[in-house]
Amino acid sequence: MCGIVGYIGNRKAVPIILEGLKRLEYRGYDSAGIAVYCDDGQLAVRRASGKLRNLEEAIRLNPIDGTYGIGHTRWATHGRPTEENAHPHRDCTGDIVVVHNGIVENYLALKQQLQAEGHQFKTQTDTEIIAHLVEKHFHGNLEEAVRAAVKELAGVFALVVIARTDPNKIVAARFGPPVVIGLGDNEYFVASDVPAILPHTRDMFFLADGDLAVLTPEGVRLSDFDGQPVNRQVSHILWDPIMAEKGGYKHFMLKEIYEQPRAVRDTTLGRVSQETGQIFLDEMDITPAEFREFRQVKIIACGTSWHAALCGKFMIEKLARMPVEVDYGSEFRYRDPLVDAGTLTVVISQSGETADTLAAQREAKHKGSKTLAICNVMGSMITREAAGAIYTHAGPEIGVASTKAFTCQLTALFILAMYLGQARGELQAAQSRALVEELCRIPGKLETVLSHDAVYEELARKLFRAGDFLFLGRGVHFPIALEGALKLKEISYIHAEGYPAGEMKHGPNALIDENLPVVVLATRDPASEESRVLYEKTLSNIQEVKAREGTVVAISTVGDEDARKTADYTIEIPAASELLAPILEIVPLQLLAYHIAVRRGCDVDQPRNLAKSVTVE
Repeated sequence: MCGIVGYIGNRKAVPIILEGLKRLEYRGYDSAGIAVYCDDGQLAVRRASGKLRNLEEAIRLNPIDGTYGIGHTRWATHGRPTEENAHPHRDCTGDIVVVHNGIVENYLALKQQLQAEGHQFKTQTDTEIIAHLVEKHFHGNLEEAVRAAVKELAGVFALVVIARTDPNKIVAARFGPPVVIGLGDNEYFVASDVPAILPHTRDMFFLADGDLAVLTPEGVRLSDFDGQPVNRQVSHILWDPIMAEKGGYKHFMLKEIYEQPRAVRDTTLGRVSQETGQIFLDEMDITPAEFREFRQVKIIACGTSWHAALCGKFMIEKLARMPVEVDYGSEFRYRDPLVDAGTLTVVISQSGETADTLAAQREAKHKGSKTLAICNVMGSMITREAAGAIYTHAGPEIGVASTKAFTCQLTALFILAMYLGQARGELQAAQSRALVEELCRIPGKLETVLSHDAVYEELARKLFRAGDFLFLGRGVHFPIALEGALKLKEISYIHAEGYPAGEMKHGPNALIDENLPVVVLATRDPASEESRVLYEKTLSNIQEVKAREGTVVAISTVGDEDARKTADYTIEIPAASELLAPILEIVPLQLLAYHIAVRRGCDVDQPRNLAKSVTVE
């Protein structure tokens, strides 16, 4: 939610901040603003509703200049997306300016208290409360005023503050949403995500909850909310800044879809031995003996990551013979879950900062469970609080609709399932070698799937006017039906549902007519009897749809004549083992959703009402 960028150094701040906001616009794009300490000793603020280009135009018409400042791009939580409600927000005097990501849960009580003390408010936002609180506690030292203010806040927040009367200082605080500090050459940066500052420095660290940072031209000082000094380990980020650009593609989403062979390969490298089939997991504070002794697995995630978790359930139960339960992060902690020291809790989050998943992780830890994170961002909160982490080496994912992060999560879950299977003695050497060989073939097969983009584009031309879609799958393919439906509705705004194919007779058949496209996952693993049975049942489901005049799009295995004869349209993918087929199946569905959205004139990278990282409940 929302993007924050700050800079202090000896360069002009405005171009650096605007460039950083462009890289964070996927986090929020209903308004934007910037505040700069100008050479005349005044704080200048420019704000605009709508996308960032409107702010750039406002600055072009009314320029500002200075060597330090802060900026923000907003996704509304409190208050309509107007210029008035855009960040940064000022206090009564105009001397203090705040940008904020999160929610102040007690803002109404604080507002009433501050109004009784004479403060006058101009906006509908909870963020303005923070500016007034800082003003209330300000006695010449901005750091102390922010420290006093945050102790009165309830909720979650990442905030960055500057003050006219305490110059050459930026103060940042975190309790919930991410804050990253960048260390340059006599210049320093603060942001809500790595891509914003990656062109300027690769040396950075994340604040922990309860951290307060003071950035000056001389360096960065860290303390907790009580004023005690703290230290955070600096990481050298290996992402190439070019990875955060479109690289010649029309949209970030399309670029990220085409990066999946590389991303899956990078997630696999170093963790598997093709010679022995052995799986290696580093960065674990969980012993092999503990892995053997876990009695059950809980997987917690939200959105696309939840669909990956559902696939992970099939993988772990099949390869490790352990019972697995999958929970939404937003629901887990509200039902007094049955978790104890015999439970391995796996939390999945692309950003590592998803508020619901993080809260569920803490609940599991409180009940005695070890937690293992599957995450794309090194040093993020979820990975720091976990006993172990499997990093998905997808690189920056800018498009709001997740693509390469999802296939990397599936890859990481397969690796974890194999590791658990080996630790528990359920996977023998020969079987492990065969599975690793299959996994290592997946990137090449993904490249084959991606080479047929013209097929997906042509199919989109025929289907983009549909008002509804139905996606069907069985077994491990059902979560891919859910994910395919989610991708379509996220970026094209077409209503779509994913359903278990076996449940058609229990209601969804009533929806089928000549206007309903039905996408069916109908692949098969030639080596699996279980897959053959599911495939034959899926063909029967296709016949059910055809009997009711529905239009069938089948995702099938190369050379499958039965699917060709039965479906109206077929998209063929290479054969793969049953548990790895989902990595291949989702790619045509991603591209179909992409091309449909483009034809409908939708904003693919920044769909309405959505933000990349959900860092508040």
